[in-house]
Amino acid sequence: MAATETARSGGARPWVFWVRIVVSIGLLALLVSRIDFGSLVPEHPHVATLAYLALGLAVTFGGLVLSAWRWQRVLLVFDQRVPVRVLLSHYLAGQFVGNVLPSTIGGDVLRVGRVSNSTDSTSTAFASVALERLTGFVALPLLSFVGFLAMPSLVEGDTARAAHFALLVDGVSLVALVAILVLAGSPRLAGRFRDHVNWMRFIGAVHLGVDRLRRRPRLALSVLYAAVVYQLSTVLAVWCAIHLLDLEVPNAAVLAFVPAVAMIQVLPISLSGLGVREGALVLFLHHWIHSGHAVAIGLLWYAMLLVVSLLGAPSFAIGHRVGASHGARSSNDGGDGEESRG
Repeated sequence: MAATETARSGGARPWVFWVRIVVSIGLLALLVSRIDFGSLVPEHPHVATLAYLALGLAVTFGGLVLSAWRWQRVLLVFDQRVPVRVLLSHYLAGQFVGNVLPSTIGGDVLRVGRVSNSTDSTSTAFASVALERLTGFVALPLLSFVGFLAMPSLVEGDTARAAHFALLVDGVSLVALVAILVLAGSPRLAGRFRDHVNWMRFIGAVHLGVDRLRRRPRLALSVLYAAVVYQLSTVLAVWCAIHLLDLEVPNAAVLAFVPAVAMIQVLPISLSGLGVREGALVLFLHHWIHSGHAVAIGLLWYAMLLVVSLLGAPSFAIGHRVGASHGARSSNDGGDGEESRG
């Protein structure tokens, strides 16, 4: 299966994993040295502090539910109908692997392997995860642009440099996304791999998904809507972290800058974005809060996701046994047509 092949390729480069750990530790050590831990505790903690923490955790979990819903919308592009509860189980397991048990493989490979049991096609499973990830690079810049439109003064004065950099991140992400979609949607480029039976069939599956989205605009809009709602939940979780620390940052600024941070943190140079995320928050929010508070917001953001990711432990354990059982049955039955052809 593709998951197995990717796992082997990931395991063949363990030095990448250790480099990312070193980068994360180095960046965090530099940033944490700026924190005045005494100032992180709100001067007047009250019920609202716990309320913001509870709301942040609830929103983070709700974001994973929305992720599963977004994934379901993408799978419909391939005429695959998988219940949200099943996809949520796969998503929680992937988050557990990616955040609690970080590795060179990551949770997306696990999700591909798990959902392929429902789609009976590894290439379709791969394409659904790839396209689901790509939707974020449409939704995040859109949300960021809305934030700047709501507060045009961000591009002036002391915040101008940070705003220009955030807009650059938005622009580069959109340009890269358009380039990927053009290549993936081209019949002469990605389309010629549709009938291949080796690993290049994954490229062909992505082409099929892009082509269907182009021909079915209503479905494409539903996928985009699901992506925007999910990414908005991410912004709301960070907003909760800001207010949990009793800090004041304009709501429009949060909407403008947090999506840029979310895009920057996926750069494969650190472990789970640690250090990169906090550094980006320092850059973007320095006008309203000092660097120690910005680092604390980033760590709270990650901590909430880490806590919610622990809910994926049962899905990871149980799903592993179910997947193994399914694989044994498929092997005895001769496997699905696609894998036997490969």
